[in-house]
This record gives sequence, structure tokens and C-alpha cells, in this order.
Amino acid sequence: MRNFSSHFRKLLKPLALATVIAVSAISVTFGQDAPADSSATATPASTVAGDAAAGEALFKANCTSCHALNKRVLGPALAGVNQKYTNEWLKKWIKNSSALIASGDKQAVAVYEEYNKAVMTSFPQLSDGDIDNMLAYIQVEGDKKPEVAAGAVAGGAAAADTGISDFMLIGLVAVVLIAFLVILVLNKVIGTLERLLLKKGDSIILLEEEEAVEEKTDKYATVKKLAKNKKFVAFVVLALLITLSTFGFMDLWNTGIQTGYQPVQPIKFSHQLHAGANQIECQYCHSGAWKSKNATIPSLNVCMNCHKYVQATENYGGEISPEIQKIYTALDYNPETQKYGQNTRPIEWVRIHNLPDLAYFNHSQHVKVAGIECQKCHGEIQEMAEVYQYAPLTMKWCINCHKETEVNSKGNAYYDKVIAAHEQIKNGEKVTAAVLGGLECGKCHY
Repeated sequence: MRNFSSHFRKLLKPLALATVIAVSAISVTFGQDAPADSSATATPASTVAGDAAAGEALFKANCTSCHALNKRVLGPALAGVNQKYTNEWLKKWIKNSSALIASGDKQAVAVYEEYNKAVMTSFPQLSDGDIDNMLAYIQVEGDKKPEVAAGAVAGGAAAADTGISDFMLIGLVAVVLIAFLVILVLNKVIGTLERLLLKKGDSIILLEEEEAVEEKTDKYATVKKLAKNKKFVAFVVLALLITLSTFGFMDLWNTGIQTGYQPVQPIKFSHQLHAGANQIECQYCHSGAWKSKNATIPSLNVCMNCHKYVQATENYGGEISPEIQKIYTALDYNPETQKYGQNTRPIEWVRIHNLPDLAYFNHSQHVKVAGIECQKCHGEIQEMAEVYQYAPLTMKWCINCHKETEVNSKGNAYYDKVIAAHEQIKNGEKVTAAVLGGLECGKCHY
């Protein structure tokens, strides 16, 4: 009984603490659910005749690849363009900027010169109504205050202070009072039970101690008995020896095998996006796989063939993707001026597929000559958001592949030479090492 009372008393402090935390959580929840002042997020009325909702869809479909509202991308930031230029001029510029520049329009020529004589894409398919809708959208979104937009992105965290009703306050106070009254009553009950237990004398305590001693004795009696059994001890030692030897052999056998190895790379490059969704050929980036021993890691200039224009700003609220920004930082490239600096540094990629120095592997021999797909060794690379080592790349794995892979010699110049050599042997002609490719540099130098 005393043990029960002492354990129960220990629970009182956590119970009280949990009550306070629960009440605080309810208070915070009510505070967060308080309705915000609608006047703080009201959107200013557009001064341009047009449908801003319809203009949003047109803007995202035609303009976001080169423009953002509040930041320069390839083209200028468009917020405030309604006040800087007239509607009629903007319509001419959007429909055919080249013609407007050729006409000698001062504003058109100034924009053309400011942006390194980069010609804006013409949109003759857009009607005057479509352009009015886009300008209305630019007016509405451009006039929004930055702190309001930030609040919207954060999920409306900056709600206005509207206060809590009297009913909520009274309810919270009542919950706190009831919780502490319950704790006080329980404390009194435990104290009463302890006093009653003391009046009974020490007989109950002695009885509990005797039961604990008997329980302890019975607990280890079986173990001591088994420890004296030599046959049982020998069996246990033999079983442990076999088990540990098995696990040790498995660990030694798999030493150096790194199937599933997936290191963290400096840039989160997704093959699932590039090779899968966008269906970019593997050899566009890894050109060496077709013509040399190594597949090669593409230089950042290859990345810039696309990412000079593709910046994924639509997924980051008009900001450049942080992973694409890492490419710009490494190249010391300024996307606003589109110029390169002198402070460049390489991207330190972490190698995933490693072969020992004693093994020779030639990508071109497998990719070009044998026509093997990349997925044969690297797995479904087009489905990997992050690349990992798919195959064990052991000698056994390679040998099994060579045993199972059928050679297709049709239309293959390499095997044409081999077949011709066999025909020469059949006809009794002399076959030298040169006929079998013995003069190729790679046979000795690699």
C-alpha cells in the first residue's frame, strides 16, 4: 500500500504540469484562431480596365519565364510598369517589340539598349483585351505591400489583435481551478492512507520484504541450475560460436560492397526531373560514356545551356531556385546583368560508383559497342530523385552479366572485324594481332 501511495504521489507533479501545459495550449489555439482584421489584407483597387483574375493566367503562361513582378530576372521587374508607360505603348511593345524598336521609338530603343540589346519575344496572338487583363493583374499584385505578401506566405501568422471573449476567459479559469482542486483532494487522500498504514505496525512491511526476498531467490534459481549443467553450457557455447562465425563471415564477404550507397551531394540534382520528366538523354550530360572510358561529370557550362534561362522562379515566389543559385555562385554569375565574374570554384561532387584500381572498365565498350542501356548497371536512373548505387559492381556480378548477355553482331562494325577474322582462320589465312585490333592505342595505354 505504501508503494502504491508513493508512486501515486510521484504522479501528481507531472499531472499538474500536464494540466498547465494543456491550458496553455488551449489559450494559444484560441489566440491563433482569432479572426484577422480584413482591412489589413485588403487589395487595392486596380486603376487599369481589365480582369485581374483572367490576367493572372495569361501572365503565368506567357511572362514568368523572363519576368517577375518585384524582381529583375531576364527582363525588368514589372511592378509599376502601368505608371511608367501608357497602355497603348505597352500593347505595341508586347505585340511586336522589334517593329517598335525599328520605328525609332525613344522608349523602345532605351529599353533595348538597357538590356544588352536582347529582343523581347513578340506576342501577336494576344488581343488588346488580353493585354488589359495582364496589366490589371500586374497593377493589383504590384501594389501589394511586401509585408502583406510575406504574411500570406507564412500562413497568416500576423493576425490582428482582436482579443478573447469573456466566456473563454471564464472557462479557462474554471478549468485551472478544477484541476488544482482535484490535485489537492488526491494529496489529502494519499496522506490519510499513509497514516492508516503506520497505525497497523511494521507487520505489513516485514511481510512485503519477505515476499521480495523469496521472489528474488526464485528468480535466479533456474539460471543457477542451468549453469551447473555441462551439456547445456556446451550447447550454448557452440551455438554462440556458430552464430558469431556466420555473421563474421557475412561481414567479411560483403566488405567493400556498397549497394544502396547514397551520399549527400552539394547540389540536389534530380535525375527524376531531368532524365524522367524532361526526358533529357543521359549522353547530353555524360557525353564521355559514348566515346571514352569514363562517363565524365558534366561541366557547369552544360548546366548553363538551360539554366541561364530556366530558373524555376514560379516555384519559389519569384525567387531563383536555391539549387540553381548554387550553380550561379560557383560560376560567379550574375543573373541580372548576365555576366560572369572571376571568383569561380568547382562543385565538389561526391563519387558514388567506385571500382578498385585493379579493375578496368570502359564505358564506350559497353554503351557504344554492346549497346547496353544505362539502366542495366545504374538501375532506373530516370526515377531517382537522388542517385544511389544500384548494382554491387562485384566481379561475380560482372561475370554473371557476361554469361547472360547475348552478343548482337548485326550492323556492328566491331563484331564485323571479329567475324571476318574467324572466316580468315577457317580459310587457313594468316591472322595477326593487328587484325584483331592489336594496333589500337587503348590496348596498352589507358
